Amino acid sequence: MSSATPRRSRDDSRANRREVSETQEPKHARTPTIRDVAVLAGVSIGTVSKALNGRQGVGARTRANVLKAAEQLGFHSNALARNLLTGRSFTVGLITNDSFGRFSIPVMLGAEDALQTGQIAVLLCDGRDDAIREQHYVRTLLSRRVDGIIVTGRRIDPRPPVNTDIPIPIVYAMSESTNPKDASVLPDDEGGGRLAVEHLLATGRRKIGHITGPADFRAAQLRAAGASAALTNAGLAIAGDGPLHGQWSEEWGRQAASIMLRQTPDVDAVFCGSDQIARGVSEYLREIGCNVPDDVALVGFDNWTVMAEAARPSLTTIDMNLSEVGRTAAQILLAAIDGNETQGTRLVPSQLVVRASTRPPDISYKDSVSPSSDSGAG
Repeated sequence: MSSATPRRSRDDSRANRREVSETQEPKHARTPTIRDVAVLAGVSIGTVSKALNGRQGVGARTRANVLKAAEQLGFHSNALARNLLTGRSFTVGLITNDSFGRFSIPVMLGAEDALQTGQIAVLLCDGRDDAIREQHYVRTLLSRRVDGIIVTGRRIDPRPPVNTDIPIPIVYAMSESTNPKDASVLPDDEGGGRLAVEHLLATGRRKIGHITGPADFRAAQLRAAGASAALTNAGLAIAGDGPLHGQWSEEWGRQAASIMLRQTPDVDAVFCGSDQIARGVSEYLREIGCNVPDDVALVGFDNWTVMAEAARPSLTTIDMNLSEVGRTAAQILLAAIDGNETQGTRLVPSQLVVRASTRPPDISYKDSVSPSSDSGAG
């Protein structure tokens, strides 16, 4: 008997500890469902589905309420179930031919921002300007059952379509398809050229020269056309014998500045087709004792911030809004995936970024804050 009592005490003690432990341990929470999100947000299940999948037909406030409710409940949609239910993979392929990334990276970042809103994953493929490699990636993306494809490059010159028989939407960004039925999104190079010269005219310049890239580049042609149009509206013409075409390089900027000053010694401003060219022009002018901007004002193109902000003085330039080009392309693609296709070319307005190289004579002001867009010349 004496040995039984302690044994019962130990058993009772273990039972008590087990009971206390069970009362203290939280019960496993039920996994939240899309219905729970709908109830908390005060909307229908269909609206929750549209909001979480980035589809059209949902207002900004409603979408925000749904996302807040989903986050509060810890709701995560089942990707496999969603794919089976909708027949979509919720992935998009992005094929780039810009191996350097000076153009494609801002475009891709803008596209990704828009696609993430719709919970779309991006599969990146580098075509490397190789048509065979590009077609390989097209086949690979189709085998992955992507919902659509964005094609981008480093030149806006028209290019053959990737394929005319692809059963999914394709949008071209910073690149234009020769097929007018395709959707393409480009920066407004002509508008940017016009904006640059209008700014120089506003600072009182009248003898404005233009130094730019190769004559067979569409971007160079459009930027020159915009500059010429702005001067014509002011009753003027491009100084010298017209635009000076060469390479997208600092060295060409130096050479062309020497040529221009021999042609037009009284030139008081130069609009350059790229920031690299403008940097070369600026260096040459400084070497010969010509002050920028008091003697000659200077405007570049691209807003390649590494180049423009390091110049002395810092360089006024045109930003092509490449992230907006990518964002717009992604939005067009998402709409096409939902059955609302767009055809033709859409232009994204450029933006003037004012820095010290166009300061009006005898007026001092600080450089303006520029938008971040690491793009390049050409």
